Amino acid sequence: MSIDESTAARVAKLARIRVEEDALPALAAEFNTILGFIEQLNEVDVEGVEPMTSVTPMRLKRRRDEVTDGNQQDKVLANAPDAREGFFAVPKVVE
Repeated sequence: MSIDESTAARVAKLARIRVEEDALPALAAEFNTILGFIEQLNEVDVEGVEPMTSVTPMRLKRRRDEVTDGNQQDKVLANAPDAREGFFAVPKVVE
């Protein structure tokens, strides 16, 4: 797969990045370099290789899944522009 200048311009537009017309050839070349690297990675045989979360063997830390109120109601409501009776007060939007 090869990226031409018009495709590079379209990608830049979709990403909302302003790219000057004279910079499009370099951008297209950079995209092609990235795609070439991805094609190299696709050639690697990963059959039988376990997915990893880290380069060193380790288990992810886990905690019990417990529902709590956080015990920080006063701190949370301190940020609210209007709080009443322990809740956020918001303007009525539906009649």
